[in-house]
Amino acid sequence: MVQGRLSSWISRDVSGGILLVIAAVIALVWANSPSRAAYHSLLETEVGPSSLHLRLTLGEWAADGLLALFFFIVGMELKHEFVTGSLRNPRRAGVPVAAAVGGMVVPALCYAAIVGPLDGDAVGGWAIPSATDIAFALAVLAICGRGLPIALRVFLMTLAVVDDLLGIAVIATVYTEHIDLPLLLEALGCVVVFGLLVRARRLYWWLLVPIAVLTWGLVHASGVHSTVAGVLLGFTVPAVARHGEALPRAIVGAHALTPWSSGVALPLFAFAAAGVTVVGVGHIVQPVSVGVVVGLVVGKVAGVLGTTWLVTRFTPLRLPDAIGLRDLLPIGFLCGIGFTVALLIAELSFPDESVGGHTAAAKVGILVGSLLAAVLGGALLRWDAGRARSADMNRDGVPDTDTRAIE
Repeated sequence: MVQGRLSSWISRDVSGGILLVIAAVIALVWANSPSRAAYHSLLETEVGPSSLHLRLTLGEWAADGLLALFFFIVGMELKHEFVTGSLRNPRRAGVPVAAAVGGMVVPALCYAAIVGPLDGDAVGGWAIPSATDIAFALAVLAICGRGLPIALRVFLMTLAVVDDLLGIAVIATVYTEHIDLPLLLEALGCVVVFGLLVRARRLYWWLLVPIAVLTWGLVHASGVHSTVAGVLLGFTVPAVARHGEALPRAIVGAHALTPWSSGVALPLFAFAAAGVTVVGVGHIVQPVSVGVVVGLVVGKVAGVLGTTWLVTRFTPLRLPDAIGLRDLLPIGFLCGIGFTVALLIAELSFPDESVGGHTAAAKVGILVGSLLAAVLGGALLRWDAGRARSADMNRDGVPDTDTRAIE
């Protein structure tokens, strides 16, 4: 019973965000304490078999290994959304899908406009402010947006899912320099085998787990970022109920693995990635950090709202009746919470920390920009929620419950 309650608590949007914050704060404090050398030494410790090309540092294991579990869940959620969820109806999903595209393009342009003329070598980090951390964004919405129309959460969820899909595409293409085709084909063969087994009448997890690990290892050795393996495997899980089951296996799998992702994988990755040392370092404030902050705080809002306005003004696509363009202002800020995926892209963009200190500057920009976006988005949500509660009170002082709201 205790284990079930703990698992349920960890799976909540708010709880996952809290654990991420705690892990990031611990990393930041340790990385800027007198014992910061021990923190960096810990992350640089190498473990794993060299013969399998898996002699990685603990930091690399966190980024390449632990995040694969997170992206496996993302893959299952994407499959469900495409088959039976909000992305199944193009007319319903059109506006948030377009907003997701605009929310990636405009921040990248803001970053390039600031960094390009001042530090041309760092333009390669253009994708850093384009990511949205769905866990943090939903956590802030759950905390500050209680009472607002449920359509806002659906919009944010759809936008974030598409954002994840686009981010995966960027990681798989832009940050893949060399591909070992034979190894990649072997990995795809393992994906096919996994897909056949996961669709069988009876599930044998003791077969699925080693095949998933083998797929991950082959994708990693092929040169493609290993998190892509998680997405590919997630897409093979059935998104409709089969063999007389009550729920689709994609839903059951996501529910079973989310506590491990939210409670272990993501916090450990945050601990490994967020520990940027700023004490005694004079190059943190540079075009890269400024470009990331502007991209996350300004670019995301402009991209999401601007694209939504254009689409609803010049196409037949429309927002749900319960929300308008002004209601999406705090959602635009929440999309500026980059954190997890942004930290991953920062490490992929600037793998050599010694070159200009770009990685440290980018991570500082991510942390500052995400914090600003969360505070501004949360404040607007609280303001809107207060006004909504006042407007929903009838003459007798009883709330009007006709409209579904975020609980």
